[in-house]
Amino acid sequence: MVVTRFAPSPTGYLHIGGLRTALFSYLWARKNNGKFVLRIEDTDKKRNSEEATEAILKAFEWLGLEADGEITYQSKRDAIYAKYLQQLLDEGKAYKCYMSREELDALREQQMANKERTKYDGKYRDFDGTPPEGVEPVIRIKAPLTGEIVVHDGVKGDVVFQAEDILDDFVIARADGSPTYNFVVAIDDALMGINEVIRGDDHLSNTPKQIVVYEALGFNVPTFYHVPMIHNQQGKKLSKRDGATDVMAYKEMGYLPEALLNFLVRLGWSHGDQEIFSMDEMKGLFNPKDINKSASIYNTEKLDWLNAHYIKNSSNERLTELLTEFGVVLSSHDKREIILDTLKERAKTLKELAELINEIIITPTAYDEKAVKKAFKGNAIEVLETFANRLEAAQELHLPNDYHHVMEKVVTEMEIGFGKIGNPLRVALLGKMSGPGLDVVMSILGRDETLARVAKAILSNIEE
Repeated sequence: MVVTRFAPSPTGYLHIGGLRTALFSYLWARKNNGKFVLRIEDTDKKRNSEEATEAILKAFEWLGLEADGEITYQSKRDAIYAKYLQQLLDEGKAYKCYMSREELDALREQQMANKERTKYDGKYRDFDGTPPEGVEPVIRIKAPLTGEIVVHDGVKGDVVFQAEDILDDFVIARADGSPTYNFVVAIDDALMGINEVIRGDDHLSNTPKQIVVYEALGFNVPTFYHVPMIHNQQGKKLSKRDGATDVMAYKEMGYLPEALLNFLVRLGWSHGDQEIFSMDEMKGLFNPKDINKSASIYNTEKLDWLNAHYIKNSSNERLTELLTEFGVVLSSHDKREIILDTLKERAKTLKELAELINEIIITPTAYDEKAVKKAFKGNAIEVLETFANRLEAAQELHLPNDYHHVMEKVVTEMEIGFGKIGNPLRVALLGKMSGPGLDVVMSILGRDETLARVAKAILSNIEE
C-alpha cells in the first residue's frame, strides 16, 4: 500500500510550493487507494507558531485535502526519539561528543584556511577517556566515512553522493537533549509506514543523512521523489511578489480551491495538452514519475484563466454563498440570476466579481471626470431627459430586451446614433464608461432606480 505524507514546519505560513508537494502526495496516495498522512514538524519550540499550525489546517480544510487518521505532532513524540537515541548509543552506532563551540569554530577556521571542506573531525568518535568537565555533549551518529550513498529518486533517477564529500558524524541530538530534523524525520517516516516521500528538491541534500539514520536503525528506506522548485517568470526563486504567499491569501483574493489545485498540479506535471482537470481526473492520472525534471514557472495569467473558468461553471447558489465573504449579499435579491449569469462571465476572481456587482447595485457617488467630458456634450442632457420620459411611460419592463426597446425608440425618435444615448446613460448609471450591457444593467436596477440615477446625473451636470 502506498503511504505518503505532508510534513510542514509551523514556523511560518503554508506557501504555494509546500501546497504543491502536499497535493502531489495526496493524489498519489488516493490513486493507489493508499494513505495520506499529515504530520506537523513542531520540534523547533522557539520558532513554532500556533497561528501557523492553525493556518495549515485551515488551508487543508478549504482545499478539501483530507488526511487519513489523526494528525501527528512531533512535539508529542519526545519519548520515542529518546528511545532510538539510546538504542544507537547502546549499539555503538552513535556517541556523545564533548567538543565545545569554541573548538568547533577553531576547527572550521583552520579547515577554511587550508581550503578544506568544513566538517567535524571525529575527535570523539571512538573516545573512551574521561569526558571534559562543564561541557554538555551532543550526540553524533557514526556516518560512513567512505563509499557511496545512492538516492533512488523517482524524478531525478539515481543520485550518487560520495560519503567523504558530504558526510561527517552529524549531530542527531543537541546538548539540551532535543533531537535534530534529519533524525526525527527518518524515525517518523519509518514508524508511520511512509514508503513514498514526495518533497521539494531543496531537501535532496538532507536525504543521504536520513538514509544513514534509516540504515543505522534497520528501517526500510522509502522511495523518494524530489520535485524541482517553482520559479518566477525570470527563472528565479519565487518571492512573495510573485505568488509565494500564504495559501489562505489566495482565498482572500477570490480564488476558488479547485482552480488553485488545478493550477498547482500543472506546475511540474502534465498529461498531454490537457489544462483543466477535475479532482477525480487528477487522482486518476497523476503519477510522480511523470514530474518534470526542470523547474516550473509560476504564471499568474494561467491561474486567473483557470479561476475564471471555474467561476463561469459554478452554480449561482454556490457563488451567492461565496460572495458573502466579499460583502455581497444576493440571497434575497430578485435579480440574482441575471446578475450572476451576466457578470460571472466577466470576472477572473470572486473579489473582482463582487466589485462588478457592487458597481451596478450601489449607486455611484461620483462620476469619472474623463467619462463625463466624453459623454456629456452636445444634447446629452436632452437625450437623457427624453429617455427618462419614454422609460417612465413604458408598459412592460422585465427583461433586458424591454429596456433595449426603449433605447431604440429614443434613437429613432431623435435620429441619433446609439453612442449618443449609450455613453451618457452609462455614466449616469455606473459613474464610468465601462461595464456590462446597459439593457442588462437596467433590468437589474429596475425602472425606479434607473430613473433615479438618470435624474441625479442630469442635475449634477446641469449644476456644473
